[in-house]
Amino acid sequence: MPTVTRATPLTAFGSAAVKIDVTQALAHRVDVPRELSATLNLSIHSELAAVESKWRRFETVAECTAFQSFDWLAAWQRHIGQRQGVIPVIVVGSFADGETAFILPLAVEPMRAMRRLCWLGQDLCDYTAPLLARDFSQRVSPDRFREVWQDLHVRLQREPQLRHDWIALEKMPRRLGSQINPFTHFDVATNASGAHLTRLGDDWQKFYFEKRSSATRRHDRAKRRHLSEYGEIRFVNSTGPEDARCMIETLMQQKSRLLARKGIPNIFAQPGCREFLLDLAANPETRNLIHISRIEIGTIWAAVNFGIVFGDCYYHVVASFDDSEVAHYGPGALHLRELMAYAIRLGLRRFDFTIGDEPYKREWSDSHQTLHDLITATTWRGWPPSACEKVRLRLKRFMKQTPAVWRAVGSIRSAAGLLRTSLSRKIAVD
Repeated sequence: MPTVTRATPLTAFGSAAVKIDVTQALAHRVDVPRELSATLNLSIHSELAAVESKWRRFETVAECTAFQSFDWLAAWQRHIGQRQGVIPVIVVGSFADGETAFILPLAVEPMRAMRRLCWLGQDLCDYTAPLLARDFSQRVSPDRFREVWQDLHVRLQREPQLRHDWIALEKMPRRLGSQINPFTHFDVATNASGAHLTRLGDDWQKFYFEKRSSATRRHDRAKRRHLSEYGEIRFVNSTGPEDARCMIETLMQQKSRLLARKGIPNIFAQPGCREFLLDLAANPETRNLIHISRIEIGTIWAAVNFGIVFGDCYYHVVASFDDSEVAHYGPGALHLRELMAYAIRLGLRRFDFTIGDEPYKREWSDSHQTLHDLITATTWRGWPPSACEKVRLRLKRFMKQTPAVWRAVGSIRSAAGLLRTSLSRKIAVD
């Protein structure tokens, strides 16, 4: 049995602090190599505030996405996670020199009579992943990380409040910056959707001419002329908390109508989702992270966008457009062009269209990111839900990756959505 040269307490979530000495924990795992136990130490935190300062410092230098920023996940837990009884499981890995190696923003979610381990805020994160030190892959091999993950799982299962029956880690990107996401070395499946992004240049006009053909540019100009017939066209950034709140309320109204027509479940109906978005949009502490803007055509708010500015990247997260007659001339597409021009003016290097394979994303993007899911049972109770989730995700991928099937699904959903909308209007009139 190797001798552990450094012991760090593992603090678990609970009403009373529970501390486990790493030496005692590793005494039950004779297969852990000396090099691993000597160079990586883990701590687990159930209160985000306990790691806020370290997390904020690390996210400025780590390789991660905007959806692993402290502000995003803290707001999610505040408005959604607490309502659902979610227990955060924030795992901090440190090298022997004390430098942070990674942060895993995980969570234990109650699901009927069982509990699952997933990423914190997984449902409203377009990407889920660890935060990695920039030299992580040089210092930690895939086999060593697998040992870390196994050891972490043993520790979580020892704590009553952190025990779980299955694991569902979804929407994980293959790469994080220059590194391979270590979770994708596990037995993962490809997610139903991919992600698309484009590299931005230093000049909008040059970028635009490279991306769009002369015929497409003429078409864009013609649509803009038609839109100008309804009034002056303006690209407007939010001017303060109240303006941001108004824009988000408008975005949710416009998007909800579109989702209803398409027969797609309304994400804003989820308890706490509205408050989550309004908090991020209007909170002074997130003003440098969240970007809210709109396209005005005369007095009409023709399109609204909720985006994130993080590192050198603009994340295009949620967009909507007015469904009046101006919709025929593509105010959403106009807004997208203005957003990319805005990102270039800010000096950003990338524009991320986030999860989804919509045609307009493919038209603009120059790279594709595969996303992955890791689903596995950890107890006998977890076998049925994990098996069902695997089947569901495979079926979803088949449908989305088979154009004829996906078009049929869209048509059926749209027909059902229109029927529900018509019935709702009839009931309201009666």
